Amino acid sequence: MDHLNNQSPVDLSVNIGGIQLANPVMTASGTFGYGREFAQFVNLDAIGGIVVKGISIEPRAGNPPQRIVETPCGMLNAIGLENVGLERFIAQKLPYLRSIKCRVVVNILGDSVEEYAYLAEKLSEHAGIDGLEVNISCPNVKKGGVAFGTNPAMAQAVTEAVKKHSTLPVIVKLSPNVTDIAAMAKAVEAGGADAISLINTLIGMAIDIDKRRPRLANIIGGLSGPAIKPIALRMVWQVANAVSIPVIGIGGIGTTEDALEFLIAGATAVQIGTANFYDPGAADTIISGLTTYLQQHNETSLINLIGSLDTGVLS
Repeated sequence: MDHLNNQSPVDLSVNIGGIQLANPVMTASGTFGYGREFAQFVNLDAIGGIVVKGISIEPRAGNPPQRIVETPCGMLNAIGLENVGLERFIAQKLPYLRSIKCRVVVNILGDSVEEYAYLAEKLSEHAGIDGLEVNISCPNVKKGGVAFGTNPAMAQAVTEAVKKHSTLPVIVKLSPNVTDIAAMAKAVEAGGADAISLINTLIGMAIDIDKRRPRLANIIGGLSGPAIKPIALRMVWQVANAVSIPVIGIGGIGTTEDALEFLIAGATAVQIGTANFYDPGAADTIISGLTTYLQQHNETSLINLIGSLDTGVLS
């Protein structure tokens, strides 16, 4: 393998709707805190981008415990979007994020279109934020609790509001809990999204058979981890073929091979989520692995891999 070290450096850089990343490896919202928590485990300067824990206008305490349950090949979580709120994020978390070299994307969440617009406007006023990721898996309280991410018209409306009130690139994070993921993607693209990330967690549950009670206090939660990767990969491929804006793949990515599958399927970048809990250095490992893969396949640029899937008839 020594001959690989003598090869010219490869170009891992990608552009996500106006956000230039040194490499396509990002960390997923809700799995990486506000960045600083992982500083001792991974080289934050070397990651393509960090997506911080979802931010709401007011602080949220989240759901009562039990909030996390391990499952075969994954985990269920019902954290309940616990976060420090907009004011504390700007005062206490953003200064540190400004000190690291990687791109910083702030995930935002709200219970109404107006809340999303307000967050977008306020966050756009502060340096150190490279983009917004809009979590549309939240319930619209004004529409009876229907999730924004399950209704194309509502998803488009949220996207339009965020774009109108922000000068930052806008990534919309899609829920997989829909019948037609391509229709949702087209709706947010029509609303002006600069990029799309998917998938958010699938809805699941677990039961304690001795107590005959749900293992999660919230009863249901979001399933993530390796178990959902085939579903996520299929949806990323569908969306990448349905829209013209960049797609970020999320769902069960823990190895270089996982990341490569998503890139070949059409993702321009990937986000590492659940793997951060069992392998905090996964992002570093994947970045290194992508370089090795490109060298082994005589590719000089990662861009050549994106969407390179051959779906012709197999012989």
